[in-house]
Amino acid sequence: MIKHSIRVTPNRKGIWFIVNRGRIWLNAKRELPQGTYNELILSAEPEQFCFIGQLGDQDAYLLVNHDHIANEDEWVTPRELLTVSDETFQLAARAVQVALFLQTHRFCGQCGSAMSLVSWELAALCNKCGHRCYPRIAPCVLVGIVKDNQILLARSNRHRAGFFSILAGFVESGETLEQAAVREVKEEVGIDIANLRYVGSQPWPFPHSLMTGFIADYVAGDIVCQPHEIEEAYWFSFDQLPETPLEQTLSGQIIAQLKQISDNKKAT
Repeated sequence: MIKHSIRVTPNRKGIWFIVNRGRIWLNAKRELPQGTYNELILSAEPEQFCFIGQLGDQDAYLLVNHDHIANEDEWVTPRELLTVSDETFQLAARAVQVALFLQTHRFCGQCGSAMSLVSWELAALCNKCGHRCYPRIAPCVLVGIVKDNQILLARSNRHRAGFFSILAGFVESGETLEQAAVREVKEEVGIDIANLRYVGSQPWPFPHSLMTGFIADYVAGDIVCQPHEIEEAYWFSFDQLPETPLEQTLSGQIIAQLKQISDNKKAT
């Protein structure tokens, strides 16, 4: 359970996620700092301390830092911790999302009054109008689509040339995850899918998404890329894949899983 506004004594030990504007500080060894609080070298007193979980046998803490960043190279996004371990990435994702919530809910979005943190949970409360806010989570669907032992991969206008991934999109109000998957695929590449199978989920702190992964079968339609969203999309054979996301990402895991299924079919 996340605990905010905790009191940190000089001798408290743990692993420290120091967050400033969505990035995390690494020490001279390019590692998350560990040890007692008084061993940390901080440029300014953190605005907020939070307990965010455990990493191995160590308690993990968020320290919200608002000081000017002197050396940009010392600060990384959570994505850059993907290759360390799943547990490290998940705590990094939690750290930056909690920090964002604390920084963006100082004032009430309903009446403009100052908000205060509720002591028994991670929530901000306006004592004037009673408006209560919790950390935002935006669900997003990922869909790996197969057809005749091929996978559909696309490149959005946000990705560099040559880099492809499975289709993705945010869930709209009133939609189920499955409905969002069908709609997004139709909007982005113009094809129909069916037989959705849930694969898994992954927190994605850019800034507060929850990725939910599916595998689906092609039903009908030709690829027609959505203008201003999808630059190009093709059916790729699994033995001739382009550059795709790391396997530490949910999209990379789905691609790897579908490739393994394809390889198993060939073997039999």
